[in-house]
Amino acid sequence: MPVDGSRCGTVKVITRTDRAAVNEEGTMVFSILLANPKGGSGKSTLATQLAGYLAQAGYRTALGDTDRQHTTRAWLGMRPATLPPITAWDTAADDDGKPPKGTQVVVLDSPANLHGKKLSQLLARVDRVIVPVQPSPFDLWASEAFFATLAEEKAIRKAKAQLGVVGMRVNRRTRAAQQLDDFFARLDLPVLATLRETQLYPQTASQGLSLFDWPASKTRRDRTEWQPLLDWLALPPQGRFWE
Repeated sequence: MPVDGSRCGTVKVITRTDRAAVNEEGTMVFSILLANPKGGSGKSTLATQLAGYLAQAGYRTALGDTDRQHTTRAWLGMRPATLPPITAWDTAADDDGKPPKGTQVVVLDSPANLHGKKLSQLLARVDRVIVPVQPSPFDLWASEAFFATLAEEKAIRKAKAQLGVVGMRVNRRTRAAQQLDDFFARLDLPVLATLRETQLYPQTASQGLSLFDWPASKTRRDRTEWQPLLDWLALPPQGRFWE
């Protein structure tokens, strides 16, 4: 089901009583997890694009890579120094589980086959969970099992972490796109956005960029596709992060 503004447009003031993640200064951090047990589903694409948006929007952003392939770390290594900075957070090396000092928003890329205790631990620490799904039978089969698992997780059942779904590499002229829509409808999933199949994403990724680092005139169509997702995040204004 599509997400509308009446359900997700309210800004939430983060307090110590309803958040688990803090940075090295002991202040609250808004956390976003990209998750899907299927490899190649688009987690790293969403994570890097989202981090680029947040940095451009002025948030002090950290990109955490829990994937052994360290895809997002490689992307950060390509990012031009002239752009708004994004801090790399090596979650494996950080035993205390705290994002870097000064972080306001954390984007977490997760590995394939995420399940069990590791999944539960991550869900307990985040505010938003975004599941990318591509319109292929293999992705739909793997995702359906994952959504069933998520429904049993305490953080999702208690709405401590809000769940949203994004369709990836969607070509509206294909039968696969309709099958993806039917899949989302059958499971009554909160669909945030469907992103078209375009070379824009590999082109920006190869340069350590996001579409939000390019002029709006060149990326207007894709920014429009992203807007419902960005609205759903309902990020606190920067001055209200630590009230």
